[in-house]
Amino acid sequence: MDTLAHLMAGLTAALSLQYLVFALIGCVLGTLIGVLPGLGPAAGTAILIPLTFKLDPTGALIMLSAIYYGAMYGGTVTSVLINVPGEAASVVTCIDGYQMAKQGRGGTALGIAAIGSFVGGIVATIALVIVAPPLAQVALKFGPPEFFALMLVGLCLITGLGGRSLLAGLTMAILGLLIAMIGIDPVRGAPRFTLGIPSLYDGLGFIPVVMGLFGVAEILLAVQQPRRQVIKTDLASLLPSREEWRRSIGAIGRGTGIGFFLGLIPGVGAIIPTFVAYVFEKRLSKTPERFGHGAIEGVAAPESANNAYANAAMIPLLTLGIPSSPTIAVLMGAFIINGLTPGPFLFQERPDLVWAVIASFFLGNILLLVLNLPFVGLWARILHLPYAYVSVGTLTFCVIGAYSLQQNVFDIGVMIVCGIIGYGMRKIDMPVAPLVLGLILGPFLEKSLRTSLEMSAGDFSIFFTRPLCLTLLVLAGIVLVASSLRLPPHELRKASTS
Repeated sequence: MDTLAHLMAGLTAALSLQYLVFALIGCVLGTLIGVLPGLGPAAGTAILIPLTFKLDPTGALIMLSAIYYGAMYGGTVTSVLINVPGEAASVVTCIDGYQMAKQGRGGTALGIAAIGSFVGGIVATIALVIVAPPLAQVALKFGPPEFFALMLVGLCLITGLGGRSLLAGLTMAILGLLIAMIGIDPVRGAPRFTLGIPSLYDGLGFIPVVMGLFGVAEILLAVQQPRRQVIKTDLASLLPSREEWRRSIGAIGRGTGIGFFLGLIPGVGAIIPTFVAYVFEKRLSKTPERFGHGAIEGVAAPESANNAYANAAMIPLLTLGIPSSPTIAVLMGAFIINGLTPGPFLFQERPDLVWAVIASFFLGNILLLVLNLPFVGLWARILHLPYAYVSVGTLTFCVIGAYSLQQNVFDIGVMIVCGIIGYGMRKIDMPVAPLVLGLILGPFLEKSLRTSLEMSAGDFSIFFTRPLCLTLLVLAGIVLVASSLRLPPHELRKASTS
């Protein structure tokens, strides 16, 4: 009953005019980010964080969350109309969505994608409401050693599952932890890794770093890509036929289930659920030969999985304080900027904020369904914008956003340097996600480690004599060993097209 009462209170707050406007602005901006190739959810959310500096924490997080799942919706438009995914999770939608557009069924592909995304998002949000409170209650029993071990598990999951190489992932995670240590030592008060530069005494700002690593780097990569023409297709008929409904309903249900359960696992990322949903649907079909030639299930299943994953991925963040993807890490950074620490204590200290944000997920999914069905033609016309204007405008916004954080030119320099580093990392196929996770989790890991050692008077056996802590540490080791045996994303792509 408490959960229902909190949800109703959150819904009342989310329905207030100002929060509805923030959610609508976030949905529009998120869809726009998804539509523009080269700007994924992580980059878009990082770039747009400065827009929320003047908002209250609840409004800021409602808008940023809407930007996040709006971008997951918007990426479908480019996948269907120009065969280029607006964000990574829409890669698999290109396979059958583009074929449907070539057959004059582009409107139907976008329609079923919007409906599947809506169902996936709503179902995952209902599950979030049911699962999050008891999980947060369990997490309240954790002490500093358990939290240290839990964050280590999260870091190992993202390091092990996020890239092509475990060694590359570990290298990037350690680099992120080292960057997080820059600044004044919180216990001794002495500078660490500051090189005598006063601007580094407060550490490297999270926002300029992620704006560079995601925003600037993605723009530099996107300007190198050849532009593709928008295919001419029928966008007037958005609703599927009766036979297409029959084929899609089961695919949407199965895609939603796959996306939700994989969203609970940190490090899986948004791409894997969509590929798993697609492969599963193809294996289950009595006519698998239709896949790759415009099968509507090939659009319905991955798009449902995509948005179910996006909402389910909020559960580890809100209940345990563990970001499960780079975009969620950026959102966690937004929480911290607003003076909030995601995790179980947030449900006790700021239930008004947590439940207003959760309730806004329901409203945001409804807004996105409206934005993506009647206005799909408008989003399609945006694809005709010259990318030179888009990239220059986005870079200008990045510079203004980095400066506005502390009115410090040094932050602009940090963003540009991180942008060049992020561009180089992608060119040599080094994963950026473990670095960002190391950067965001570093201070929490350090705090938990130090508090644990203070509890045990410097004795490390405290991590091995507490059953839950030991279990989590063993799990972290298993994750690292098992990650070398995982099926990499490029193999999933082969499986989906075979």
